[in-house]
Amino acid sequence: MAGDSELEKTEPASPRRLEQAREEGDVPRSRELATCTVLLAAGCGLWFTGESMVRQLNRMLASGLALNREQAFDFNLLVAGLSVHVVDLLIAFAPLAVLLMVVAAASPLLIGGWLFSGKALMPKFDRLNPINGLGNLVSARAGVELLKAIIKAVLVGTISWLVVSSQIDAMLTLAVEPLESGGAHLGRLLMGGFIAIVGGLAVVAMIDAPYQMWSYAKKLMMTREELRQEAKESDGDPQVKAKIRSLQREMARRRMMTEVPTADVVVTNPTHYAVALKYADGAMGAPKVVAKGADEVAAKIRELAAEHKVPLLEAPPLARALYRHTELGDEIPEALYTAVAEVLAYVFQLRTYNKHGGERPDVPRKIEVPPQLDPLQAGTQPAAGNGMMQ
Repeated sequence: MAGDSELEKTEPASPRRLEQAREEGDVPRSRELATCTVLLAAGCGLWFTGESMVRQLNRMLASGLALNREQAFDFNLLVAGLSVHVVDLLIAFAPLAVLLMVVAAASPLLIGGWLFSGKALMPKFDRLNPINGLGNLVSARAGVELLKAIIKAVLVGTISWLVVSSQIDAMLTLAVEPLESGGAHLGRLLMGGFIAIVGGLAVVAMIDAPYQMWSYAKKLMMTREELRQEAKESDGDPQVKAKIRSLQREMARRRMMTEVPTADVVVTNPTHYAVALKYADGAMGAPKVVAKGADEVAAKIRELAAEHKVPLLEAPPLARALYRHTELGDEIPEALYTAVAEVLAYVFQLRTYNKHGGERPDVPRKIEVPPQLDPLQAGTQPAAGNGMMQ
């Protein structure tokens, strides 16, 4: 049973799966929503521009039916006149055509968004397989599309019948109305029927759009095994990742070692821990940790410090506290300001003594550290926060 559950598609699609589907041109689409949007735009366009379009068409019709003698006997003049009328016709319909093109281009933003995928244009020869074609004809998707087509046909037919039956008396009176008023009346009747039909299609679109999104999400659902496999492919082989981490630690340690010669002092445990501090008056708010390590790394830090004549100071509580509560490049904690200031004061006095002579400063023997910051007194072990112990 556990094996069966691993193979069942019970998990939602991962972001990577969704991105791959988009790259292949597979996004949720609702043709009903797009169709309804374009029809609504057409209705609005006709409502606002219909009157001016009718006036322009009347003028073009009257002008087209009036032929002078030259046009009647000269084919070239007749063609030139017709071309002018065609251009006028295009100009008359241009606002509506532009509106419909903009709405048709923008309608995908309502569901699925715009998509440009070269993979969707690649030929797929499996679509030519008649077996697959027969399978598509009897699939659940085909059944849903057939049901939608039936619902739309019944809905549009019913609405059309209701509109016509309710306006049949008004339509019969059109034959006896004057041309101008009858044309306006006919336009209102047609617009009313159009709005009723588009309203019915809007109901279908409001149902179809959520269904398409649900169907798309269901189609891209994944099994737990697929999720594990994807995570493995994304994260990489654990052994490779461990090797990369090891190399990163080694590179970080090498970079850290290059900072030791520039340090002002190295505080030691004296053998287990070593922390190199640097302070530039005016350039730093507080002394910073430029290197730290334990055991073998600490020994290397002490060796480099001795080689470059960086002072070494044995202060076990302070070394433990700095190692435990700081990271590379961090300023020391405020609670250690007094202790570190005592160390730096000794270092600067020693530097003056080495340069100018005089009385040699006394080495600080007991540097006080708040008990809660010393891991030994607090009952915890210093943690290698930056991994430099390895």
